[in-house]
Amino acid sequence: MAKTNEKYELMYIINSNLSEEDTAAVVEKFKTLVEQNGTVDEMELMGKRRLAYEINYLTEGYYVLVKFTSSPDFPAELDRILGITDSVIRSLITVRPA
Repeated sequence: MAKTNEKYELMYIINSNLSEEDTAAVVEKFKTLVEQNGTVDEMELMGKRRLAYEINYLTEGYYVLVKFTSSPDFPAELDRILGITDSVIRSLITVRPA
């Protein structure tokens, strides 16, 4: 039986101390990764915002919201890569309601 694609939402926060070029490179890296494994439905660069609480001595982060569609096994791999990327300080992947 073929797996059906699910709709997901990814919110991640990039270290705000990075240069604009480095931030853009991180955004492009994850956009490309999602496109290789699914479809980017919507992407919103929310920019620098104050964090609700300090993370690793940082009080600001660069927020990115990506809505995408992929097979159900991809988000686990995406989460793993986000977790080992030093410039990403937090990330969350959730299933969007159908």
